Amino acid sequence: MEVVPATVYSSTWGDGLLRRCADGDQVAWNALYGQYERTARRFLLRMGVDRSALDDACQEVFLEAFRFLPKFRGNSSFKTWLYRLCLTQARLARRRERARHLLQALLGGQRTETVTHGELDSEHAARLVQQALAELPDAERLVFVLYELEGLSGRDTAEIARCPEPTVWRRLHDARKSFRAYIEARGVRQ
Repeated sequence: MEVVPATVYSSTWGDGLLRRCADGDQVAWNALYGQYERTARRFLLRMGVDRSALDDACQEVFLEAFRFLPKFRGNSSFKTWLYRLCLTQARLARRRERARHLLQALLGGQRTETVTHGELDSEHAARLVQQALAELPDAERLVFVLYELEGLSGRDTAEIARCPEPTVWRRLHDARKSFRAYIEARGVRQ
């Protein structure tokens, strides 16, 4: 059994659930997964993971969490750490998806989806939001998703993005402007 560093037992470990997970308690792992799976899945989707790859990406996040939890120092909240793991998996999933699309294009027969004007149903709106998010540079997309869609504070967003908080505000301003321009260019007005 691996020796868990003393920092694992810090106050950020809350009610002991994380400590029990680090000690290998399967019931605690199931509880942790149940508590955070929806959060991870939603964040991955918003960070550009295709729905067809969402299950695999989410599974990879939790495999990494389970693997590295004993080394988690507790310098931030578990949720903040989980977002960092999701961010890494989202990048990998988008890279795999781009490679898959390139391969399909090279082999022929890739279809492109066009956005039509008119009334926006919820499925169309969700697709349009995902397309707008996909157009944002990674750094802007990250702060936009964390702050606007996940509801995190600027401070927590800065910690996850590993940048100063003023940088978060600049990126958020740019992301909002680009997001709005993308949506309005497709005929949707506020």
